Amino acid sequence: MCGCPLGASLVPRSRCVQARNRVAVQRVCTITNDGPGEIKEHAMTTDLLPVRLNQPTNDELHPLVYHSMIGLTIWLVLSVWVLFSRGEYEGLTLSVITLFFVVLVTIPVLLWLTWRRNVDLNERRGYVAPFTEWTSHSFESWTGSVSGREAAIQVLLPIAAVALGMTIFGLTFLFTVPHLG
Repeated sequence: MCGCPLGASLVPRSRCVQARNRVAVQRVCTITNDGPGEIKEHAMTTDLLPVRLNQPTNDELHPLVYHSMIGLTIWLVLSVWVLFSRGEYEGLTLSVITLFFVVLVTIPVLLWLTWRRNVDLNERRGYVAPFTEWTSHSFESWTGSVSGREAAIQVLLPIAAVALGMTIFGLTFLFTVPHLG
């Protein structure tokens, strides 16, 4: 046994961490299975790996991500208005689409205004790191930690896919059904 809390005999690979001067040294203990009932531990075979502690983390999205979301939403609305604004029900279609996006944008804006009114003034004007620095840090979410780059991609990918897909769908509709124009 290497002293792991789970016990080295229970897991195929266990790790023991020892802290030294804000830098942790990680000792990797390996277990091999040489046959039925034969589990051997190589606790003396250790590799020291430096692990950085106290890395900066983010729990808020960068303002550039929010601006990108707004830009992609505008792209989506404009592509729907321009490419699908023909036919007998043009007015009805555009009014339903406009109402849908007004509601879609109004809810987050109201939440943001409520937060802004009830937050401390010092927290409102905090330091905003450059985007490249923000993407290099870890981003904390409810499901775990990911890099800032991965968080930005996961947030922007759905709306970018919908905006691009709706544009392609609208262009296809425009060129395949030209008699409605």
